Amino acid sequence: MSSSQDSVFSFLRRILIGAVFFFGVSASCYVLFRAADSVGFRFPDSLDPTSSFSYGFHDNNITQPHRDINRLARVLKAAATPNKTVIITTLNEAWAAPNSVVDLFLHSFKSGEGTRKLLNHLVIIALDQKAFFRCLDLHSHCFALGTEGMDFSKEAYFMTPDYLKMMWKRIDFLRYVLELGYNFIFTDADIMWFRDPFPHLYLDADFQIACDHYSGDSADVEGNRPNGGFNFVRSNTRSIEFYKYWYAAQETYPGLHDQDVLNRIKYDSFITDIGLKMRFLNTKYFGGFCEPSKDLNQVCTMHANCCFGLESKLHDLRILLQDWRRFMSLPPMLKRSSILSWRVPQNCSLLSLRHLHTSKKDPDDGAEDLQNR
Repeated sequence: MSSSQDSVFSFLRRILIGAVFFFGVSASCYVLFRAADSVGFRFPDSLDPTSSFSYGFHDNNITQPHRDINRLARVLKAAATPNKTVIITTLNEAWAAPNSVVDLFLHSFKSGEGTRKLLNHLVIIALDQKAFFRCLDLHSHCFALGTEGMDFSKEAYFMTPDYLKMMWKRIDFLRYVLELGYNFIFTDADIMWFRDPFPHLYLDADFQIACDHYSGDSADVEGNRPNGGFNFVRSNTRSIEFYKYWYAAQETYPGLHDQDVLNRIKYDSFITDIGLKMRFLNTKYFGGFCEPSKDLNQVCTMHANCCFGLESKLHDLRILLQDWRRFMSLPPMLKRSSILSWRVPQNCSLLSLRHLHTSKKDPDDGAEDLQNR
């Protein structure tokens, strides 16, 4: 081959390599920005690494950006069942770390009876950047809901100002979901899903919620102790007004979190006036470490409540999943005999909670972590 042919060949090769490189970069950028738009994450105006995490909604006294509401609507539509129902959980960096809570949460869906398909309807609401990008690695339906001036990325200790802001932000966000016309199950990520809960939900209730203690009567407002970590809400005028009232009640009961406020307003005449039907869910199906579901043949969900400290929670959740796998490996006859029971709580025991209450003089002791009840 002559030197002139070599030169032409070399020139064409450089052009081809450049074209391939340009196409690859362009395609990557296109996919990245399409993904960002579809999940609701908004890139900062500058690429300054110190820029604050942008967020989807503002407080009520500030106009909500239509762009973010549209993004949320797209995510909800993609995840919803035909009757416009979604499953929602929230996630921050502390719970999104590899081998932390979110991995156990998703694993429970995959190892449960008839629960894997429910992942198609799960929307993960990320409260910070790292949680958002971990969500994208793990799941299809993600939405970014950071909050300016607040850092929800770390372990949020029970009843600290950051914890309270996070809980009330969640209540306000869920109201937007209702206003967009979607029913939802809200579930904390430290709830393990072992069976489809929908058959055990009440068809005639607007708002139904799991309990730390179940009195035996689903309509017993006085005796049931609700837990905000799991609830099913139907989108209608009554539920929307109720969430507005609940959110506003933080001004009446300053310093309390949403669950304690709910325990106070559940008696209010406002609930009756708007016609809201509230029901409480049986711990036989919707159990937790406070009051475990005793029959593994009937349990739908188990919540790592009545627990403080992320390591204690992870320890007991892993044992919980081991117990479930042992149960599922049994022959049908042995399953029906109910010979197995939970080996938890252990580190999340009531004894450890009593230690929590006796050590509250030191604000650094006995603090419950994110979304703990």
